[in-house]
Amino acid sequence: MSKKLGFRKALETKVKKSQAAAKKKAISIFTAMSVAHVDDEEPAPGEVRHVEKVLPKGDFYTGQWCDGLPHGDGKYLWTDGCMYVGEWSKGNTRGKGKFSWPSGATYEGDFKSGFMDGYGTYTGSSGDTYKGHWVMNFKHGQGTKSYANGDYYEGEWRRGFQDGHGRYQWKNENHYIGQWRNGLMNGNGTMIWSNGNRYDGFWEDGFPKGNGTFRWPDESFYVGVWSKDGKDQNGTYYPSGSPSGNLDWDPQQVFEDLKDCKICIGEKVSILPSQKMPHWPGMNKGNDGRQRRISDGRLSNFSWSSDMNDVSAASDGDVDEGVGNLEDSDTGGSWPHIKMPTKRQGQTISKGHKNYELMLNLQLGIRHSVGRPAPAISLDLKPSAFDPREKVWTKFPPEGSKHTPPHQSCDFRWKDYCPVVFRTLRKLFNVDAADYMISICGNDALRELSSPGKSGSFFYLTNDDKYMIKTMRKAEVKVLIRMLPAYYNHVRSFENTLVTKFYGLHCVKLTGAAQKKVRFVIMGNLFCTDYAIHRRFDLKGSSHGRTTAKPESEIDPTATLKDLDLNFIFRLEKLWFEEFCRQVDRDCDFLEQERIMDYSMLVGFHFREVSTPCTSGVLTPTGNGENGSEGAPRLSQVGKDQLLVDTSRWSSISLGINMPARAEKTVRSDCETQLVGEPTGVLYDVILFFGIIDILQDYDISKKLEHAYKSMQYDPTSISAVDPKQYSKRFRDFIFRVFVEDT
Repeated sequence: MSKKLGFRKALETKVKKSQAAAKKKAISIFTAMSVAHVDDEEPAPGEVRHVEKVLPKGDFYTGQWCDGLPHGDGKYLWTDGCMYVGEWSKGNTRGKGKFSWPSGATYEGDFKSGFMDGYGTYTGSSGDTYKGHWVMNFKHGQGTKSYANGDYYEGEWRRGFQDGHGRYQWKNENHYIGQWRNGLMNGNGTMIWSNGNRYDGFWEDGFPKGNGTFRWPDESFYVGVWSKDGKDQNGTYYPSGSPSGNLDWDPQQVFEDLKDCKICIGEKVSILPSQKMPHWPGMNKGNDGRQRRISDGRLSNFSWSSDMNDVSAASDGDVDEGVGNLEDSDTGGSWPHIKMPTKRQGQTISKGHKNYELMLNLQLGIRHSVGRPAPAISLDLKPSAFDPREKVWTKFPPEGSKHTPPHQSCDFRWKDYCPVVFRTLRKLFNVDAADYMISICGNDALRELSSPGKSGSFFYLTNDDKYMIKTMRKAEVKVLIRMLPAYYNHVRSFENTLVTKFYGLHCVKLTGAAQKKVRFVIMGNLFCTDYAIHRRFDLKGSSHGRTTAKPESEIDPTATLKDLDLNFIFRLEKLWFEEFCRQVDRDCDFLEQERIMDYSMLVGFHFREVSTPCTSGVLTPTGNGENGSEGAPRLSQVGKDQLLVDTSRWSSISLGINMPARAEKTVRSDCETQLVGEPTGVLYDVILFFGIIDILQDYDISKKLEHAYKSMQYDPTSISAVDPKQYSKRFRDFIFRVFVEDT
C-alpha cells in the first residue's frame, strides 16, 4: 500500500511540474500535450506507440496510443486520486482492468465502453466485497457479496439487487434460502433461525404472505395463511405431544422477530468508472478527419457511454446537430444515414377535428370509470369477473346527471367491459390511477396517428406518450374477452412477459339516428421513452409483402419497417438472451393455446452515439442545430452534471425496455426471400425496445380462407395467414435468428 501511495505522489508531482508548460502550449481545452516520447513526425494511421500525456485539467495518461486515442494497455490517473490501469480500445476502457478510488475501494475485472461489465470483483473501503457478474455498472447475474457487518449473500442479482434464487446469512447465523425480488424476500422460501425455528412458505416484500408453515425444534408446527395484518391471519397449531408445547404462541411474533433480520444495504459506489471516462478529441472526428461538434440535444439523446462523455465535454456555445458519419467504436465503420424527426408523431386532436367529440367522450368516460369508488382490489379474482356479460353502461347527457358531470359534447352512452379485471390489471402493472387519468383525461389533447392500420383501426397517443388507444372491431373485442382469463393468469405469472399490456376496454355509443358504436382498448406504448427511436421494425417471420421498398436515406424515423427491410441482428448479453428466449417461448405457447396468429415483434432502437434534435418529451433543451428551437430551454452545465450521476435512468432496464445491446449490420444475397442477412462484423451500441403486439387475431374462417387463397398463388410458408401452431414455430425460429447471444 505504501509503494502505491509513493508511486501516486510521484506521478502527481510530475503532473504539477508539467502543467504550467502544458497550459502555455495548449491551443484549446481539448488539446493534450505529450511530455515524453514526442515524435516530431506525424504517426502513420493505425500505428501504436507509447506516450505519456498530461491532460488540460491535470489528469495524466501513460500507455499505448493509436490515432489520437488510448488503445492497448494504459494507465490513467485523475487529479482526485482515481486511477484506471488496464486495456483500452479507441478511447474507451474495454477488456481487463482495475479501477481504484481515493477511498481505497477497487474494482478489478471486465470493462466494456467504460462500464464495469462482465465478471469482476468490487472491494469497498468499508470491507464490503462483491464477486460476480456485472452489466453496465450493475450487479447482474450470479454473484456473492460479503458485507462489512458480517452478513453474506450468494445467488442471483438483477439491476443491482438480489433478484431470483439466493441464500442470505446474517451474522447471528439466521439464514434465508429462496426467491428474491428487488432486494427483498419475495416468493417461495425458507427462513431458519439460529434457535432451530423455521418458516417454509410464501413471502412478499420481506415478510410471510400467503400459505406457510412454521416449525419448532420439538416438531410441533403451525400451518396457515400469513399476513402482517393480524385480522387476515388464520391457521392451525399442531402440537408435538411434548408437555412444553407452544399453545400460547402468537403467529404475529414471527413478524416481530423478522424486524431484526434486515437486509444490509451495503456500501454505495461514490462515483462510477463510466462517469470518470474522459472525452477525447479524436472520438469526435468523422471519416473525413474533421472535428465533429457535439449536439446539446434533448434529454433522450444522452445515453450511458459516449453520449454522456459528449455531454460533459460540449460547451454551451459549441453545439450542432452532429449526425454525420460517426465512427463505430469497434469496427471503424460509418454509422447509417439517419433522417432526424423534426416533429412529434401524430396530429393533435383540437376543436374542429372530425374526432374531437369522440375524444371528449372518451376522456369523460375514462374519468368516470377510473374515479368511481370501488372496493379494495385483490389479485385473486372470481370467475364471475371475467363473465362476458360483466359490463357497465352509463348515460352521459350534456346537462349532466346524478353520476355524471355536465359536458359540451353530444349525448352518448359509455360501456365498461369487465371493469374489475382491468382495474386489477392496472394494479398488476403498477399503474397509478391518478397518473392514468391525468395522462388520458388531462388538459392535453390526444394525438391521432396519420393513417389507420391495415385492419382499419385508428390509433391515438396520449400527450405524454405513455398510452396508446386503438379502435377495435367487434370480433377483436370478442377475442379479448374470450382470452381474458388466460391473459390475466399469464401476465400475473410472468412479470417480464412481452405481450401487449391492456389497461381498459370500453365502448362509446352515440345516441340519435346514427347509433354509432366505437369500441377501443387502452394499451401501453412500447416506445414511451426519452430516447429518440432511430429505427422501428414490425417482424413476423414471413416474407410475402413484408417490405416497404424504400432506400435507407428516405426512411422516416417514425416509419415502421418490415421483415425484408431488416438489415441488423441484435446481440444480447448472455443473461438477457437466456431470459429473452425463455419469455418468447412462454408467450408463444400462450398465444398458440389461445389460437392466436398474425402477431408480430415490434422492435425499436436508439443508436447510442448519435445525437438528435428534440422531438418529444418533458425536457427539451436544444442546441444551435437547424431543427432546434431558439426559445426552448437549454441544459446548463449543472444540469449536465446532474444527468451524469442520475442512476435512476439506468435502473429502469428490464426485458424489452431500455435494454443495452449491440446491433450488427447484415447484408442479404437474396433480397426477395432471405429473411435474415449475413453478418458483416460492423457493430453499433444501441438501446433496444421490443414487445409482441397485435395479439387479438384468432384463426377464424376469414384467415382460413385467406390462407387457402394465397397458398394457391404464393409459397404457403411465406404468407402470414397460417395455422397458430405453424405460425408460432415459424415466428420463434425467425426471432431466435434475429436476436442472438453476444459472444
